[in-house]
Amino acid sequence: MKALNFLFHAFNPDICIIDYRVRGFTRDVDGKKYFIDHKINSIQNYISSKTRNLYQMIDVNVYQDNIFHTKMLLKEFDLDTYLFGTAKQDLKPRDKVRIKKQIKREMTEIFNGQNMPR
Repeated sequence: MKALNFLFHAFNPDICIIDYRVRGFTRDVDGKKYFIDHKINSIQNYISSKTRNLYQMIDVNVYQDNIFHTKMLLKEFDLDTYLFGTAKQDLKPRDKVRIKKQIKREMTEIFNGQNMPR
């Protein structure tokens, strides 16, 4: 969990799906056994507010089984990061809108795990 912010900064994902599962016991320095040695009710608690503000986020948690799942979708993106062989300033305004809409649609389909009706 401590590496999450480093990973977001390193990869700058458009869509991110994070699973965290507590799978076993740990012990403190005195040998006392713990199943969970830290408080957690959402993966979002471990993500910086700066990063959280960039994404639409949804939690799907199963607390009784100590399973935490967060899906993240970038709210805004730069069209230039998706274009190859051309720049957005070389496109007509209506083409920019059309391409951006197509990219957003595909990102939403990946985020939701299903095709969207046309």
